[in-house]
Amino acid sequence: MKDNNKPVQNLESAERCTFRDVTLPVEKRVDALVLSMTLEEKIAQMVNAAAQIKRLNVPEYDWLNECLHGVAWAGIATVFPQAIGLAATFNTNLMHRVAVAISDEARAKHHEALRNGIRGRLTGLTFWSPNINIFRDPRWGRGQETYGEDPYLTARMGVEFVKGLQDDDARYLKLVSTPKHFAAHSGPEPIRHRFDAEVSQRDLRQTYLPAFEACIREAKAFSIMGAYSRLNGEPCCASKTLLQDILRDEWGFEGYVVSDCGAIADIYRRHHIVKTPEEASAMAVENGCDLNCGDTYPALRDAVKMGLISEEKIDIALKRLFTARFRLGMFDPDEMVSYAQIPIEKNDCAEHRALALQAARESIVLLKNENNFLPLDGKKIKRVFVMGPNADEANVMFGNYNGTPSKAVTALEGIRQRLGPQVQLDYFKLCGICNIIWEWENRLRFKELEEKADLVIAVMGISGAIEGEEGQSEYSEGGGDRIRLDLPTMQEEMLRGIHAMGKPIILVLMNGSPLSINWANENIPAIIEAWYPGEEGGTAIAEVIFGDYNPAGRLPITFPKSLDQLPPFTDYNMKGRTYRYMEAEPLYEFGFGLSYTQFEYSNLRISKQKIQPGEDIELSADVENVGQRSGDEVVQLYLSDVESSYPVPIRQLEGFKRITLNVGEKKTVSFKLTARQMALFDDNGTRLIEPGEFTVSIGGRQPDNRQSSSRKGDYLVGSFEVVGQLTEID
Repeated sequence: MKDNNKPVQNLESAERCTFRDVTLPVEKRVDALVLSMTLEEKIAQMVNAAAQIKRLNVPEYDWLNECLHGVAWAGIATVFPQAIGLAATFNTNLMHRVAVAISDEARAKHHEALRNGIRGRLTGLTFWSPNINIFRDPRWGRGQETYGEDPYLTARMGVEFVKGLQDDDARYLKLVSTPKHFAAHSGPEPIRHRFDAEVSQRDLRQTYLPAFEACIREAKAFSIMGAYSRLNGEPCCASKTLLQDILRDEWGFEGYVVSDCGAIADIYRRHHIVKTPEEASAMAVENGCDLNCGDTYPALRDAVKMGLISEEKIDIALKRLFTARFRLGMFDPDEMVSYAQIPIEKNDCAEHRALALQAARESIVLLKNENNFLPLDGKKIKRVFVMGPNADEANVMFGNYNGTPSKAVTALEGIRQRLGPQVQLDYFKLCGICNIIWEWENRLRFKELEEKADLVIAVMGISGAIEGEEGQSEYSEGGGDRIRLDLPTMQEEMLRGIHAMGKPIILVLMNGSPLSINWANENIPAIIEAWYPGEEGGTAIAEVIFGDYNPAGRLPITFPKSLDQLPPFTDYNMKGRTYRYMEAEPLYEFGFGLSYTQFEYSNLRISKQKIQPGEDIELSADVENVGQRSGDEVVQLYLSDVESSYPVPIRQLEGFKRITLNVGEKKTVSFKLTARQMALFDDNGTRLIEPGEFTVSIGGRQPDNRQSSSRKGDYLVGSFEVVGQLTEID
């Protein structure tokens, strides 16, 4: 019998030379290295903290790293707006630039760590980002990490983020990007380790998988992370359906799969699919999970002895992992790897700070601007009161999975800098996120505010204390999820009290998920959605308030009026969820956002009125800035299948472009609708093109008749017909 603890002695010396031979293809080098390893050595490489193999001169490596909106948890780094804010830019080019900047900093930090002999956690090149789960329910605490509720927007943003991290060098990966959490994962947080998401094949294909497919097929993400939960009974990190049938066989994925942290242990401890760590480990590796974030895979040694899994299966997983390390240049001289030359000075550089500011500007959504209350003329203001729990709290601006900037500009500081010394600026916190503070002092300041303030800027909202990951939100009564969507009670009471004084108020919100601010929407003249805007958020907020920047962000998620408009949180059926299926009137719809100028649409053109199944179609419209300021417009294309015999979305985003128009300038914006975008899914999840009428709209918002538009001519509607037979397409 073969002794699995011994290397192949007569080949070891030769193979050690072979895997270091940079003239050989990566595949041969990987094969040579794996052939030289014992079973114990192999298994020790299949956990996130991979051990050193001293005799082969293979250094230790920790696979765990994060860069959701900047290199996270690893000291000083540029902090860009939280992911939900980046989505609100509706700007794929900007997203790519942000990802490139992040990857520059990640590479620089990695090589600086190596120069200092540091190889521990958070120094590697394999990043567990982006989070491309669909934000299907606004209660989910981790929705802030996503690109919102729409599969198309999520896919387009995700693809650019992955491409920006990995780059397109023929030989080397700049970083490895790991889209997560595969698949159909969006709460509830407290039960994620034992939850079974029951999802129809139609919803799976129409909503939960498209962004993952795009990131794998288009962006060539070299890794993917499985979810904690089960999907239709199968643990996601050991699902043959997900990891083999769809990911590898259907999408052609060639990279490696990593479990979420502790997810392999969940298979036997909480899902109770099997009884032992040996069975859970064998099941996960057999079905395609190559790397365990956790400490369960060491049980693979006994699993091999018990006949639960073969060493050959372990070799397959190991080769995928080492292929990633070789393609990152980890076994090649630095002079061969251009990315190794990125200097540490790239980290937290002025160029990246400027990009963080631009991203913050573009992420801001103007939700209300009654009678053109904004922008303000700073020259006419003598005394301003800035108040609220988020006005001067830098940490709130970062969201979660964040780095630490060398400098952060809060809303208070941004407003102070913008107004200068000639305007008296008073600040008081007034209350915490959830509670009143210094009540006696507040009474005095309220009196002063009532007597002397020209203007009140209230910076309110929520924070990671209310929404976040399981166990990380101290005031969340939903275990990280939210159990109410309103502005916290104390904040709304304070807002009402100031409003009763008759003072003009601007409400600035910081949050990573929708707030049902019904009273504020009725009573406050100007409302700005700033998300968690990153290190330069305060500068961007001030620029919007005082007109130095014309806002054009759009909501990447619907703001409902109340929880009563939502299905049960644990129901993964899409019926009634998101703008695509919701029939009730929301507070603010997906894609909504105002501007300080006006845009008018005209001359909708559709290339054909009738097409055959499988044909593409081209559309265009003219957009003109008919207002008094230059500004950006987010042109959105929506599609509706009005004659479908299967359940389909009411409408769905199928194209968007962010453009800049000067006063009086007109541009033609064009889109192409592919056959795949016109497809529906039958009960088995088969993609079909069905004959019938389709309506399309091009405009600055969705064609939603539930709400009246505050802008003239802000979208155009047309139609075309698919003729022929019901046709299955790939």
